[in-house]
Amino acid sequence: MSFANLLRIEFMKVRRSKILPLAFISPILVVISGIANISAYFSPEYTNAWGAMFIQSALLFAYYLLPFSMLVVCVMISAREMQNNGILKMLALPVNRTILSFAKFCVLTFYLFMEMVVFFLVFVITGLIATQTMGVTETLPVITILKWCAELFLTMMPCIALMWALTVLFEKPILAIGLNLLLIIPGILVANTSLWVVYPYCYSGYMISCFMEEFTTTIADSVFQLFPFIPCAIAIFVFTIWVSVSRFGKREMK
Repeated sequence: MSFANLLRIEFMKVRRSKILPLAFISPILVVISGIANISAYFSPEYTNAWGAMFIQSALLFAYYLLPFSMLVVCVMISAREMQNNGILKMLALPVNRTILSFAKFCVLTFYLFMEMVVFFLVFVITGLIATQTMGVTETLPVITILKWCAELFLTMMPCIALMWALTVLFEKPILAIGLNLLLIIPGILVANTSLWVVYPYCYSGYMISCFMEEFTTTIADSVFQLFPFIPCAIAIFVFTIWVSVSRFGKREMK
């Protein structure tokens, strides 16, 4: 069975599930509440309102709500496969376990992408309402906001790869949920240490924190250093993907 067919089957499995609405709740709530709070301080002379609104909306979202929502998606994808011994039926077919696991990870990545799309759309719409209501004349920086959202998406990729690997490794979903939660919660603390670079759960939040520092101190150079971040992020991503595809289905085949 080809990868394209497997991917189509995986999307058919989750099409009627409640994963998509659940994934949209956190970006909608955090954007509306964040912009509502910060817009109260706007005046017609306010400058860089869009940057302020993005930081207010994305900080909590990047550190906690986005990882939490992706953890829910991970567990729901895995649990759906376990229903009625679905995983055993799939493994009984002439299907490569590696390709099957990667197809499921692609579905997870798709939900991350869709969550960022919702975040972008809700942020732009709510931001336009807030700026027009408060008389702010600043032009909507569409390209800049797209860049911010793309960076948020990319910095989240190593995190969801690790989440998926832990979901595959543990037979009981409660163990995967517990361990992932245990790793998500101290993310904001680790981000304030030199260990942040090897801790993918804080990557997105750390990036927003750096953006906030640049915004509040008007630093010309970027605080977010690409080295050693990029080598570490790539290494963690590749390793966790290898773990998930190599261990996927082995326990069920015993």
